[in-house]
Amino acid sequence: MAAGYCVYGPQTTLVLTVGDGVAMFTLDREQGSFVLTEENVQIPADTKEFAINMSNMRHWDTPVKRYIDECLQGTEGPRGKDFNMRWIASMVADVHRILTRGGVFLYPWDKREPEKAGKLRLMYEANPMSWLIEQAGGAATNGKQRILDIQPGKLHERVSVMLGSKNEVERVTSYHSGL
Repeated sequence: MAAGYCVYGPQTTLVLTVGDGVAMFTLDREQGSFVLTEENVQIPADTKEFAINMSNMRHWDTPVKRYIDECLQGTEGPRGKDFNMRWIASMVADVHRILTRGGVFLYPWDKREPEKAGKLRLMYEANPMSWLIEQAGGAATNGKQRILDIQPGKLHERVSVMLGSKNEVERVTSYHSGL
């Protein structure tokens, strides 16, 4: 029915979708209410920014390593452009940055716990953030299928997550198709 989050800092921002795009509201502390500050939020299809925990690189599967290696090669590599890496280690904060300026967030499956499909919970982390991202023109996948198409088997089911700027998500997903 709805997905959203609040970010609290110098300003308090509520980001919300009810299935008709993404809107951002800012708390007016004097009025004590949220004021619409941006509607129809759109994520650029292309980006030069990625968010991933690089300390886990040795545990990633080949498709994710390939994608990140290409990003790190910069203008000399196959992508022909320099990428910036950002990692806040908070999915909500990383998603907020993507909604405000583009980018891609990856929390992939890794080899440390091969029996687990990922670290983030499908029902209350991956699904709501994926819906926000898709409502803003982005994409969200587990590397093999769209997050919102995954049928949950249990409440705390975990999944890999790759979401953000559509063309980047499609690129990293295409690297998984050869497996």
